[in-house]
Amino acid sequence: MTDLKTEKEQERICSVANLLKQANKPIRILGAIAWNPQIKADFFAHQAQKLPEVEYSSFDDSPIIEIIREARKHIFPISSRVDMWLETQANAIEVGARMLANVGKPSFFTFCRQAYGEPTTRLRYDDQTPLQLAESVRDRVARLNYLKIDIDSPKIYSSEDISHKIETAINPHFGEDAPQITIVDELSANALATSKQIRIRRDARFTEQDGIQLINHEAFIHVLTSINGKKQTKLPILGEGHVGTTATQEGLAVFAEVISHSMELNRFQRLADRVFAIQMAIEGADFLQVYHYFLERTQGNEDQSFESARRVFRGGIITGGAPFTKDVVYLFGLLRVGGAINAIFSAGRSDCLNLLFCGKLDVMDLPALAELTSLGLCQLPQYLPPWIIDPRSLMAFLTYSTFMNNVDLIKHTEVAERLLADTPIITHLPK
Repeated sequence: MTDLKTEKEQERICSVANLLKQANKPIRILGAIAWNPQIKADFFAHQAQKLPEVEYSSFDDSPIIEIIREARKHIFPISSRVDMWLETQANAIEVGARMLANVGKPSFFTFCRQAYGEPTTRLRYDDQTPLQLAESVRDRVARLNYLKIDIDSPKIYSSEDISHKIETAINPHFGEDAPQITIVDELSANALATSKQIRIRRDARFTEQDGIQLINHEAFIHVLTSINGKKQTKLPILGEGHVGTTATQEGLAVFAEVISHSMELNRFQRLADRVFAIQMAIEGADFLQVYHYFLERTQGNEDQSFESARRVFRGGIITGGAPFTKDVVYLFGLLRVGGAINAIFSAGRSDCLNLLFCGKLDVMDLPALAELTSLGLCQLPQYLPPWIIDPRSLMAFLTYSTFMNNVDLIKHTEVAERLLADTPIITHLPK
């Protein structure tokens, strides 16, 4: 094993991390595959009966590959866990670059699969596939949807209203590092976040729950890990998200929705539906077929159906066979992050819990990052989500989850089902 405590070795590590940051800087996947808003306008001008016509700018990956080659000259994967981490970063950045170089081509799908996986690929350390996870969510949601919950229709807020709510929540948390909230006319999603800015689409409408979800998903995960990563002066690659960090970052963001009680059944259903739609496209369904699938799933919501179909086909082939597979990572990312956080608490490793938020990382990076922290090269995060600062609710949630997993729930459920079968249905509630 290489002695990483020497000044020479630490200079090598920092130099490689800087090279990898340089290599990753031009790779802005979501920006490169975004659709011009006119495409949507034209689609509905043709009564949603004509395939969208999408063109993408060409991308030259050769300068990036050259920087990665230079970085690899100074990476020795078999010598240390830190070098293995650096090699993993280099591999992920290369896949991202090659993906962008193949946008709009069938080969785009080849690199998407390498980057994010696909619905039918078994998960690492698990026999399940993303498609099976989606089916499990769909079946569970379908059973719960039979419940008749009498609640008032939620109040709808404008983009201006929701931006004020977000500012009120995040400014005290981040202080001078708080991102600017900007309302824009054109945006591919309702909201998008970077370390410096959260953009909200002007014509988007939100419920109170949507606002809480945005604060916890975008601000307290994506913005927070970006800010912490940008402060990693010796390991600047931690400020750069890439395809290798996507599953963990999105998994953290969805976990934040769950633990903050902003997750809803229809949100879970949308995450599952996107996996099914990606599989449809892989099997040859075109944009129109996937659009109509979402129309059925959303009870005719044309705008949401277009946006959901766009997520599947951006960067790929409109006629099917080569979709963008990023959306398969949300459910298995949630599974991976939930398992990691549970293990961290079980092991009493609060140091690793905080380390999860030190920048853009994958949970598998923790051993290397812990060593780098001990060496003084990686800084512990300056900012943490509220549910980590005060983890009492999180600990109660994990305790309950562990308790339920260790109980033979089938027997208890069978008893309750027999009880319910003999319970009259209340058809009229007295006033």
